[in-house]
Amino acid sequence: MTAPVLVTGATGNVGGAVARSLAATGVAVRVAGPDPAAMRLRFPDVPGVRLDFADPGTFESALAGAGGLFLLRPPQIARVGPTLNALVDAAARHGVGHVVFSSVTGADTNVVVPHHRVETHLRASGLPYTILRPGFFAQNLADAYRRDIREENRIYLPAGSGRAAFVDTRDLGDVAATVFADPAAHAGAGYPLTGAEALDFDEVAAVLTEELGRPIRYHPATVGGYLRHLRRRDAPLVQALVQTVLHTGLRRGQAERVDPTLPRLLGRAPRTLRQYVHEHRELWR
Repeated sequence: MTAPVLVTGATGNVGGAVARSLAATGVAVRVAGPDPAAMRLRFPDVPGVRLDFADPGTFESALAGAGGLFLLRPPQIARVGPTLNALVDAAARHGVGHVVFSSVTGADTNVVVPHHRVETHLRASGLPYTILRPGFFAQNLADAYRRDIREENRIYLPAGSGRAAFVDTRDLGDVAATVFADPAAHAGAGYPLTGAEALDFDEVAAVLTEELGRPIRYHPATVGGYLRHLRRRDAPLVQALVQTVLHTGLRRGQAERVDPTLPRLLGRAPRTLRQYVHEHRELWR
């Protein structure tokens, strides 16, 4: 692919990992986001363009000349019709060669999560596409769970004794680069992406305890308690609801399956949760 891949959410964990992996493999990249200054700071040597999902007027110029599109849903976006799906429609008008959508585990059948509607729209768009369905990210420890770990030395989630096969966003970035390097080989595919081992949150807390040198505990939350916790932390209501639904799904084993797809696509073993924590210990100090 010679025309650049437009990467949405480039200043976040997932989009940033994809942009770095693409650049490392020699694929032309154009980073996109609502804040050009933040993109220049994060990617000073990569062309950037303003793309704001809340402003469809930014879609056409962002997509002009793009050969591919990496699409993800920012957590604060609930209405995917006039935002992500509208961008897919614009990509079809521009004849974008391939779309990779970062969805979530189970979104092909779970009509509750917004990703399901994006997947459905993308499949009907006529565009060549690949859907990535990662489970829980190792980077959640430094994002959604970070404040609880740093300030209260705990992980507070409504996950019960459920397990998650954590995947590193850097591995997702490498998979996206693999897809864009040979889009035809992955057209129409939906790939479940998991790490190599499933851990419950007591085990996650033990890893943090060993790596940080202070006791971290797992505190199982009730559904209502967790939702109130997120709202007290100023999470928008829809974002809090989606995050709660995804975590309560752990109780039913929705993220415990270890899938062989990721190492097959990477040609190597996935990064482990312990490896991620060890490399980023300063984030929780």
